[in-house]
Amino acid sequence: QLQLVESGGGLVQPGGSLRLSCAASGFTLDYYTIGWFRQAPGKEREGVSCISRSGSTDYADSVKGRFSVSRDNAKNTVYLQMKSLKAEDTAIYYCAAARVPTLVTVTTCHYNRMDYWGKGTLVTVSS
Repeated sequence: QLQLVESGGGLVQPGGSLRLSCAASGFTLDYYTIGWFRQAPGKEREGVSCISRSGSTDYADSVKGRFSVSRDNAKNTVYLQMKSLKAEDTAIYYCAAARVPTLVTVTTCHYNRMDYWGKGTLVTVSS
């Protein structure tokens, strides 16, 4: 069964850091583009970052310089390191995989192009 599982969410104070993980089972992440998305209450789902099979990355303007995406193919896991967190980063964070391995920009890494989704992990930034 193909599955993506996010972990690492939680409550953190403004300015703090979290590292989210996206672990795959039933398939090899190495062959896929991986996107991170988030959805805050009352808002639409938005793209946060994208990493292609070759390792090219892109980020939404709102998180550039604060978030970093990486992949560990040996562990079949993709990470999203989040620093200098702000209250507006509060959302459910989802990872997704696209069979097209060459998507690079957040624009092309659109949620409509994703084939597999995790169930999400909640990140709350609050004092």
